[in-house]
Formats: sequence, structure tokens, C-alpha cells
Amino acid sequence: MKWNMSSKQTADRAATVWRTAITGGIGSGKSYVCRRLEAAGFPVFYCDAEAKRIIRTDTAVKQALRALVGDAVYDSGGQLVKAALAAYICANRAQAAHVDAIVHPRVADAFAAWASVQTATRVFMECALLFESGFDRLVDDVAVVVVPETLRLQRVMARDRVSAEKARAWMKLQLPEAEKIARADYCLRNDSEPHLAEDLARLLAAQSPGSLHTLRG
Repeated sequence: MKWNMSSKQTADRAATVWRTAITGGIGSGKSYVCRRLEAAGFPVFYCDAEAKRIIRTDTAVKQALRALVGDAVYDSGGQLVKAALAAYICANRAQAAHVDAIVHPRVADAFAAWASVQTATRVFMECALLFESGFDRLVDDVAVVVVPETLRLQRVMARDRVSAEKARAWMKLQLPEAEKIARADYCLRNDSEPHLAEDLARLLAAQSPGSLHTLRG
């Protein structure tokens, strides 16, 4: 998918759109929160989905990943071999960073282009690795979805049918929740429907970029 607009139009439009990131650890319910935002009429850009699309379809990215990971990362028909890419990424953080360096700039460009053509004055970005990728620089403010670790663990185990050990290993690959909270402007409690409804209402009632920080606490 492409969003065509001149660089000047993109810059002018970007200056008028209020961009808020939704982040949080695995199992926190970021996608659920974003579906609630979409139901309320707000456009949402999903970074993970866009990264997957780019990895599967972008010719330059496919060439770079073949050079980095090896030809086995795509099959003879050019289709991504997910297991090969996952094995490379999970081997160590340095290798994961090499893949990110290829993919993240394309995702950032896609978000900027997408935001520039939205008719809404406020848009949202879902991004699990917001601070790790530096994508917080692309938005005006950040809301982090927070859930007790025990509940996140239960959700991941049930959703992905993995052991507690595997779920904890995935959780450790991400920035600690406490650091996300410290760096965010606002928290969305997703441990119960009343808490989430209350926090979403306050999020959407905010009047301007930067005002979320005053709602903390």
C-alpha cells in the first residue's frame, strides 16, 4: 500500500495532525485498545503489520535480508520463511538490531506518508517496540498500556499456547514496563473494563498535543 504526496505536502500535513503512540509490553492488550480507538472513529497505524508487509513485499528489503540472513530467508517463490528469520533474530540482540536497521526506516517512512493523508486531526500509532526503535520521535505523545505482569503472562500463555518459561523469555526481550511508564505521557490500565474505559475517556478528552502528561497519576 502506498500513500502518495509531495514532500512539502507531507511536511505541511504532518504539522497539523496530532499523533499519539500506543505502546506496551507483550500481553498488555495494545491491539485491543487500538480496536477500541478505531471503533471511536480514530485512524490507527499498526507498525508490526506494516513491518510484516514490508518484509514480505519490498524488493530492496528482501534483497538486504537475503544478504544479511542468507538466501534461505525466502523460498524459491520469494515467500518469506518465517522460521528462518525468527531463528536469526532470536539468536542474539545484535542480529535482531541488524534486521531492525533494515526494516524500521521503511516503517517510519510508511507511517509519515500514512499520517500525511489522514483527514482526521488526531491519529494513533500502535508500536510494541516504540522506545527501542526510536519511533517515539515520530509522535507528539505516548500512551502506554499497563497490566500486572502475572496477568500479562497468563494472557500470552493462553493466546500463543506457550509455556510460562517461553512467555517470560519473550517478555524479557522488551523494555521493562517500568521504563515504558517512566518515558510515556499517559497510562492506560487494561486490567479491567472499568479502568480501561475511564482511562480511554480521559485520553480522548485531552485537547492538544502534550496535554496527556498533565493527566498522569
